[in-house]
Amino acid sequence: MDLQLTGRRAVITGGSRGIGFAIGRALAAEGASVALVSRSAGQVEEQAALLRSETGAEVVGVTADTGDDASVTAMAAAVRDRLGGVDILVNNAATMNPGSIPEEALEAEINVKVRGYLRCVRAFAPEMTERGWGRIINIGGLAARQTGSVTGSIRNVAVTAMSKNLADELGPSGVNVVAVHPGATRTRTFLDNLDHRAAAMGREAADLERQFASSVAIERIVEPHEVAAVVAFLASPLSVAVNGDPVNVAGGIKGSIYY
Repeated sequence: MDLQLTGRRAVITGGSRGIGFAIGRALAAEGASVALVSRSAGQVEEQAALLRSETGAEVVGVTADTGDDASVTAMAAAVRDRLGGVDILVNNAATMNPGSIPEEALEAEINVKVRGYLRCVRAFAPEMTERGWGRIINIGGLAARQTGSVTGSIRNVAVTAMSKNLADELGPSGVNVVAVHPGATRTRTFLDNLDHRAAAMGREAADLERQFASSVAIERIVEPHEVAAVVAFLASPLSVAVNGDPVNVAGGIKGSIYY
């Protein structure tokens, strides 16, 4: 299937590792020009060079802190200068936390994952509406539908609500907005957290991973490139029928019915 992404221009925050990097790889492989955004200048430049070598696509690295207004403004200007504009925004930047997120971190989490997403939308949505086409994909998480972390649930529910409001607002101008909720995904961060949790519990990490996998219908942990494949479709013109409603990419959590 041709996703019709050749010539499209995408910016991905939190793009130097994990799910964000996998999304950048998927979009570049489909012919899009890609700006990877990260707070780590050296890492994002290295990862951009890797994708250029792999795909032959135009891939640039841009340094920014999405928790800061001025930094996002400067990032948006740099991306426009290097790509000529943006058609696709993937909001993925979040504060990295080992294990569960403490409640005292709520303000910082909201600033990066909710207000930071809005900062990036404000920076890029006007040019999308002016051209009459765009895609905004906000990466949330299944904590939006599960208990266990007050902070994790609050920030991801907020991402869902924000996405629906933006979809209603921007849809008439040809800009679709979708929240994507990964569950446990086999990123380096997931595996490191698994090791830490297993050590604290006196268990083997492989046993703990099997326990996670047993709660998923496909009975294994989803890989980053599998999340990225769904996001690539949502970033394409073919996804016009999907707007505002969240998309789960967790392999099917057993026992839950959403309607």
